[in-house]
Amino acid sequence: MEEVEADIVINASPDCVWTVVSDVERLGEWVTIHRGVERRDDGPIVLGFTMAQRLELNAREFVVTWTASEVDEPKLLRWEGEGPVGCRAVTEYWLIAEAGGTRFRYRNGFDAPGGLLGGAVAGAILGDQPEDEACASLTLLRKLIESAPG
Repeated sequence: MEEVEADIVINASPDCVWTVVSDVERLGEWVTIHRGVERRDDGPIVLGFTMAQRLELNAREFVVTWTASEVDEPKLLRWEGEGPVGCRAVTEYWLIAEAGGTRFRYRNGFDAPGGLLGGAVAGAILGDQPEDEACASLTLLRKLIESAPG
């Protein structure tokens, strides 16, 4: 499984950060590879909540269907996803109170189809792009939250 991890400290409470990161309609405000939500369950994110998210990476669009597999508000949100041709992914948001703010820790693990060969091909094609995009997304998230009134 390929993995990307990144974290950032945001000058806001875990509750404030949770409000933004758990709102799937706001993903386009901070997730750099997000292109839209094609469908979603109604209401707030609870265990079993599903959505289909359109993403773009390396100039290729694809859809991942995500299911919330762990929800511990405002500490942890874990998504398990299924993408094209059997790709599987796990994304975790960890929110840790720290020095009057929140350390937002992001982890994404994904299995490319084709086992080890598929992973090698994915690594060769994508390079550092997933890690770069994760860091850019977290920077946008911090700016979004810290610039909000109130």
